[in-house]
Amino acid sequence: MRIGVLTSGGDCPGLNAVIRSVVHRAVVDHGDEVVGFHDGWRGLLEGDHRRLDLESVAGILATGGTILGSSRVRPEQLTDGVERAKGHVADLGLDAVVAIGGEGTLKAARLLSDAGLPVVGVPKTIDNDIASTDVTFGFDTAVGVATDALDRLKTTAESHQRVLIVEVMGRHTGWIALQSGMAAGAHAILVPERPFDLDELSAVVGRRFAAGKRFAIVVVAEGAKPRAGSMEFETGGLDVYGHERFTGVARQLAVELERRLGKEARPVILGHVQRGGTPTAYDRVLATRFGWHAVEAAHARAFGMMTALRGTEITLVPLADAVERLKTVPPERYTEVECVL
Repeated sequence: MRIGVLTSGGDCPGLNAVIRSVVHRAVVDHGDEVVGFHDGWRGLLEGDHRRLDLESVAGILATGGTILGSSRVRPEQLTDGVERAKGHVADLGLDAVVAIGGEGTLKAARLLSDAGLPVVGVPKTIDNDIASTDVTFGFDTAVGVATDALDRLKTTAESHQRVLIVEVMGRHTGWIALQSGMAAGAHAILVPERPFDLDELSAVVGRRFAAGKRFAIVVVAEGAKPRAGSMEFETGGLDVYGHERFTGVARQLAVELERRLGKEARPVILGHVQRGGTPTAYDRVLATRFGWHAVEAAHARAFGMMTALRGTEITLVPLADAVERLKTVPPERYTEVECVL
């Protein structure tokens, strides 16, 4: 069998572990050949590829990023390039294509699968927002990085009697904010699923200082927004890929909280540090298992499917189900957090 593999969308700790696992399982156990496409869907559309063997994946298990590179492709480019992609798959004699990525990548994988290409999906996203799998690899690493940063920021916040508003990733879902904020003992957590009220937030932070506390830590997901009418809020429109441009919720909150409370407030934006660097042991194991099962799915000709973690088992779910909805933070989880803030 000849298997193609690509990584698309934002980079994520554990991508290289999937690539390595696909190559090892395919080459060693099945005697397959593996081809890697450069820079995600662009590589498939342009036929830009290279052979992947055991030597090419040696030592990458603990390495962040992706040795194949990644890029974002506009939806219309992919739609218009379906026939071109089919041609490259046929020219290379590929029996399957393993596409590793998040929501956008899996939607593209479904598009190509519906067009007749033999695609198997592998979910990755630090946001943990793919509903068909209990966890996505990269999430554990991102939460660990954010938690470590919050632990460190507490000491400087207390030393200077400041309010620190720490912005973490999370466009549509607040899983990173929820988990890292809870783990670090933050004093307020703001998520996209639940618009915040500036008056309520100011009261929460103000009560801490009134009680004699010297600092406060607020964790906010980048996609969090205020309740309508609760504060003036800048928005940035959409980029060329249809994604919302964020204008810095932490920055805007810092200005408002400092004005209201008379306490120095500083925004801290963790940004891409959350998705870079060495993956945790958990993410390496999960990514490796996903890669192993993706190869098995290809040999079973289970195309149009995606690997998923259910409990402790890896199973396959239809790509159509994987992109049907996002996994958002349920109200009961936020209620749990409020009890311990």
